[in-house]
Amino acid sequence: MNDKNRSERDNELIEFFRGAIRIPSPSGGEKDVAHYLSLKMQKLGFDEVHIDDFGSVVGIINGNYDGKTVLIDGHIDNVDVIDESEWKHSPWGAEIDKERIYGRGTSDMKGGVCSSIMGAGNFLRDYGRNFKGRIAISCTVHEECFEGISSRLVSDFVKPDYVIIGEATSGTIKIGQRGRAEIVVETEGVSCHSSSPEKGVNAVYLMVDVIEEILKIKPNTHPLLGKGILELTDIKSYPYPGSSVVPSLCRATFDRRTLVGETEESILSDINDAIKRAIDKNPRVKAKCYLSSGEAKCWTGSIIKAKRFYPAWVIDENAPLVRKSVQALKDAGIKTSISHFSFCTNGSHFAGEKGIPTIGYGPSLETLAHVRDEYIEIDELLKASRGYEEILKALVL
Repeated sequence: MNDKNRSERDNELIEFFRGAIRIPSPSGGEKDVAHYLSLKMQKLGFDEVHIDDFGSVVGIINGNYDGKTVLIDGHIDNVDVIDESEWKHSPWGAEIDKERIYGRGTSDMKGGVCSSIMGAGNFLRDYGRNFKGRIAISCTVHEECFEGISSRLVSDFVKPDYVIIGEATSGTIKIGQRGRAEIVVETEGVSCHSSSPEKGVNAVYLMVDVIEEILKIKPNTHPLLGKGILELTDIKSYPYPGSSVVPSLCRATFDRRTLVGETEESILSDINDAIKRAIDKNPRVKAKCYLSSGEAKCWTGSIIKAKRFYPAWVIDENAPLVRKSVQALKDAGIKTSISHFSFCTNGSHFAGEKGIPTIGYGPSLETLAHVRDEYIEIDELLKASRGYEEILKALVL
């Protein structure tokens, strides 16, 4: 569809979206785009527009009758651009070229955010408040650093019955995802001058013993989500640089992609068992493991912090939320199918922590996230907005 055949609503969404792309919003720097999106919600007639302590925006439309609360969630932070000179299209230009809009955050995930806001706004224009329950749109911060952590304030405020994660799904309905954990393993040695290494204990050599046992761990497999993953992502020795010093400490980080039912305790237990095996082989091994944690300053000044453990989740494909959403899209002539996310999302909180029925549905390809010359197809953007409206109709009318 070219621009001559597009409706006023389509053009409104395109320009609204391009405005959001022109506002850089790295994690912790979402203030300007948060206000931009909240202003649009107000103009569309949302009953309430709320900005919480972390800086996430929540817009609510109240129906005239009792019913379910449906939340469509998306994050508004984008990863930094570290190679702008290598981009063919400006990361912040929102340039249109061959029916694509280019820029950082187009697919990950301002496309989902803007199309959901307009989908809800168009639903309000078409049906007013003659529906059951409430419609909520959340625009969350700091997802790129802490999946699902800022969402905790959103769920406390909204108390949703259903959640739709607007990440890129190519129009498919996602019914689950693997979780993510960041595990740190430390070995402790004894420092000495490297000219006399026999007087010390090299912590790196001890780490080699531990890693050898960790590599024997075989993560579980899930029929939908596939294999769990345990992968070494970095290793550091201390002091660094070690100028003529045998390192007294070595720290390794593992990315652990978890499956449904796996907990902090269960994944750390596997590592501790490996450490015990290493000690049995080499009594000089002194090691421990723990989940890493992090904290960051939000644009509001609040501090967001958490252990890096984000649970896996799955919803039954016969659950009412899934069935109604799939049928609504098909009835509207929008092709869809059922699949699952290959990456971690805010669903780790909504579904994994809170147990709220959750699906994923959004525009564009997930493979376009974080890439140079990121883009979104205009038709994908428009189709998603229409898809959100159709799903809302199925859930609240």
